Amino acid sequence: MNGKIVPWDQATVHVSAHALHYGTAFFDSMRCYETDKGPIIFRPKDHVARLYASAAAYGAKIPFDPLEVESACAEVVRRNHFNSCYIRPLCYFGSATLGVHPRVPKIELVILAFPWDPFLKKQGEESGIRVTISPWRRFHYDMMPTTSKASGGYLNSVLAVMDAVKRGFTEAILLNQEGNVAEGSGENVFIVKNNKLITNDEHSSILLGITRDTVIQLAHKFGLEISVQAISKEALFSADEAFFTGTAAEIVPIREIDEKVIGSGSPGPITQRLQQTYTDIIHGRLPEYREWLYPVGTSATPSTRH
Repeated sequence: MNGKIVPWDQATVHVSAHALHYGTAFFDSMRCYETDKGPIIFRPKDHVARLYASAAAYGAKIPFDPLEVESACAEVVRRNHFNSCYIRPLCYFGSATLGVHPRVPKIELVILAFPWDPFLKKQGEESGIRVTISPWRRFHYDMMPTTSKASGGYLNSVLAVMDAVKRGFTEAILLNQEGNVAEGSGENVFIVKNNKLITNDEHSSILLGITRDTVIQLAHKFGLEISVQAISKEALFSADEAFFTGTAAEIVPIREIDEKVIGSGSPGPITQRLQQTYTDIIHGRLPEYREWLYPVGTSATPSTRH
């Protein structure tokens, strides 16, 4: 927290923090995975770069070098003796003013790590999940920068997923202002049609996910035809396969949307191949992708949380 390791219960924020009142916080998320050569963090350089870009979109200058933040993420994992965990770096406007205009904000930075299973659970990864089209629309990129991972923007996602769960679904898909597919509450969307992989981009008011980018790179390596374009609701419902991607969710098949079965109702062959390759990469089984893996250099033993 601001350059020092502190115990979990002492990592506190004052009630006058600008971020608490106006949502002026910017975060990223990454995962640490267990491998045969010790725990690794997956693509931290890219996650940290996105954190800085998210903050910069709101005029926030993080008072640490990106390499320091990468190193600090690994240090938090080491000090907690985790072999696998979720890592959340977050910077926010602290206690400087309670005016809407932050003037010269005090920029705070905190990195926390904790065990967290895949967001949509193992069953969802294996058999697919039931989702719904949300009545809430994704805010447009000319309202707020959708490519910035800002805390305030996630109120949109909170409303969507709360509504979905209330109605018996696991997750929601938000449409954008044009009526096309935007994203899930915390995931990007891919579909497969006639063996072609399709996803959208920032023009659809989405966050450009690191896992999304990983899948696109894998598709190119597999020789799959891939198209980055707007996805209509009709294209979504008529897809042969559909899946979510995200750091928290990883790669999760969608088997049903608003009671409409997608494809065969089971994870399709392209989804399964991408899932398996992704799993092999994050657990260090494919050495050609080791540039994406940041060694932490510790093993798990009982410890006080920091």
